[in-house]
Amino acid sequence: MSTAERAVETMSGSVTRIPAVGGMAVPYRWHVYFACVALALACNYVLGKDMAWDTLNYHLYLGFSALNDRFGQDYFAAGPLAYLNPYAYIPFYAMVRAGLPALVICSVLAAAHSIILWLTFELGVAVCPSTDRRTRVFAGSCAVALAFMNPILMQEIGSCFADITTAELALGGWLLLAGAVRVPRKSRVIYAGLILGAASALKLSNALSAVSAFAMLAMLPLGWRGKIRYGFLYGISVGIGFAGVAAPWSFRLAKVFGNPMFPMFNNIFRSPEFTMESMGNAYRFIPESIAEALWRPFAMINPAQMVHEELSAPDPRYAMLVLLVFLLILRWAWRRLDQASPPQSNPQLNESTRILAALGCGLGVHWILWLRVSGNSRYVLAMACVAAVVITGMLFRLFESRPKARNYTLAIIFVTQAVQLYMGAEYRWNGVPWGGQWFDVSVPEKLKTEPNLYLTLGTLSNSFLAPFLAKDSGFVNVAGGYTLDPDGANGARVRALIHRFSPNLRVVFVAAKPYENAEGPEPLPQVEDALLWFGLRPDMDDCATITVHGLPPELEIRYQTSLPREPQNRDTTYVATCRLVPDTADRSALIARQRAVNLVFDRLEDACPKLFQPRRLVSVHYGDVWRRIYGGTDIVAWVSHGRVKFRDQIRPHGVIDVGSESDWAKAPLRLDCGSRSGVYFAHIL
Repeated sequence: MSTAERAVETMSGSVTRIPAVGGMAVPYRWHVYFACVALALACNYVLGKDMAWDTLNYHLYLGFSALNDRFGQDYFAAGPLAYLNPYAYIPFYAMVRAGLPALVICSVLAAAHSIILWLTFELGVAVCPSTDRRTRVFAGSCAVALAFMNPILMQEIGSCFADITTAELALGGWLLLAGAVRVPRKSRVIYAGLILGAASALKLSNALSAVSAFAMLAMLPLGWRGKIRYGFLYGISVGIGFAGVAAPWSFRLAKVFGNPMFPMFNNIFRSPEFTMESMGNAYRFIPESIAEALWRPFAMINPAQMVHEELSAPDPRYAMLVLLVFLLILRWAWRRLDQASPPQSNPQLNESTRILAALGCGLGVHWILWLRVSGNSRYVLAMACVAAVVITGMLFRLFESRPKARNYTLAIIFVTQAVQLYMGAEYRWNGVPWGGQWFDVSVPEKLKTEPNLYLTLGTLSNSFLAPFLAKDSGFVNVAGGYTLDPDGANGARVRALIHRFSPNLRVVFVAAKPYENAEGPEPLPQVEDALLWFGLRPDMDDCATITVHGLPPELEIRYQTSLPREPQNRDTTYVATCRLVPDTADRSALIARQRAVNLVFDRLEDACPKLFQPRRLVSVHYGDVWRRIYGGTDIVAWVSHGRVKFRDQIRPHGVIDVGSESDWAKAPLRLDCGSRSGVYFAHIL
């Protein structure tokens, strides 16, 4: 009888227990599940609604884009993030579109997020070395508690981030593989591959879970030929699962951009509409040396920002895991020397130990890949839950004959983690009180019916406004974290949209107060500078204001490239939108100046390619300041008043001066540059 059939019988009342992965009946399973749901709901309610930067920039837009064909009218509407696989964000957008209250939406999401704790419980039961049912439930519950006390998991419960929901698929795949390690079955391996492939397609960071799961197959109780055969089946299944979920969206991307993974992997597919060098924040948390990588489990204890996530998320569990591995190795060595210890003969214990070893192998490979690729703990929530399971399994073995010592140790771990969470963790990116709908947007009636092409400025693209405007309107983020090149393939695409929508063209930017045409507002040089490359300028006598209530009063916007920060009303945000008209001003002097600063930036990038990534992006100007933004390393460099400078936009370590513009213009200079413990440095040799 299959697990699904047994589950149906349980719900109908014909049986009272369901066999776990470990092969034994587990009492109170549904009680634990309901407790997990209640815990997630309570956590979500206490922490409040999270109005994160990602929510406003691309989460709502991706769900909107998935259900509405936006390729013909939008272009980089949310910057490069506008083209991520959008299917995981459909439920969030659908609930927002249905007008459900924010608390209801968050509660639904929190209940769905609690499933990751269910899966953790099953794995915790499977690795328990005891044959006593209550002990196994206790082990699973301890694993759940350790997994829940992950500050990043708590941070995302009830939010619209897709990290938890896609991690649940990845963890479900690992649970199936754990069952295959106990009793090898092709069906379990195939289903695990399909699920992990689908999870990877929905969010590419889950590909680490799919790849590292190969290490679990090495623990199958089969010969090498059997392991290779199962590994082959698993690999094929991962590919099919990935292709099945990714294909509809990838087909559109390939048709429009020539890159089925656009904008990722553009160094392979080489679409002319995006940089072909590395792009993103992947370097932000990657260790710079082997010593730093080895120290990472202990560095994560520090309640500080920018350790393994942008927010403060102290997490001593990984240091405890390292300590437990060390103690188990010592115990194993002692028993090897002391031949008095009899070998285990209980096959049930051997099965649970094999599952624990398989999870440990997969976790070790996952950890190495993670540090090499990202180092960001938001992208490895499935691994974090596996770590909680492995810690639990090792504790129950280390103190197998001393349950009191085990319980005291668990109490110390829980208290330590709780103190860290209470004193140093940040639980919301931009928390706001409950009340009303998720988005409270007031749009002038004219903008609800008149289709316009909206050009947005700044890294925060304000693409969350797109569903509230006229259906056939278009969005283009021309200057943000990735500035579109007006003279390349980007410019050709934008000009085609401008021609199509003309004269219904508008610019969008955040303002300190409502714009009323009668006031005769002052011209905005930052807006004008960004638009003149496309032959447009704002008509400040034809403006309207979109009012948004409930946004954080000082929403943190990195790489601000449009307007200077101005105080906002604590409850109301004003988004101004002004009509655009043709601008026929002579740009020859500006073009000549851009060529001069491009030479300086190009030489700076070549002198220190490790810091300035990706290279050869568009140089933008605001007044007499020219700058380039390097999203790969979080650096902004600028030329102003004859000096060349740069700084880290994320870590406030000050401005670094790398010489005069005239020296760089004459000839390339040599730099001693790099990073020490996350702090950039550079000086001329």
